[in-house]
Amino acid sequence: MSQLSREQVRSMMSEVMAKQGKELPADDATPLDSFGFRSLDFSELALKVEDEVDEELNFDAPGLRSIRTIGDVLDFVQQLLEAEE
Repeated sequence: MSQLSREQVRSMMSEVMAKQGKELPADDATPLDSFGFRSLDFSELALKVEDEVDEELNFDAPGLRSIRTIGDVLDFVQQLLEAEE
């Protein structure tokens, strides 16, 4: 599986937000609800990552519930990618 860096995933996240006319804050500690990142946005990000690595990500709802900040999203995606290796 192709590996993506944290910056590459962050860039993809920024693209998802740009489609809505929103800018991704620079601080990874920024809460997702403060700039309108929703579960649908996470789904779009996951699809972008899957397309890039040409693999399906396996994640569960309980893991998603713990995501609160930009950094949490990036950490979660990195963990998923590492689990696929």
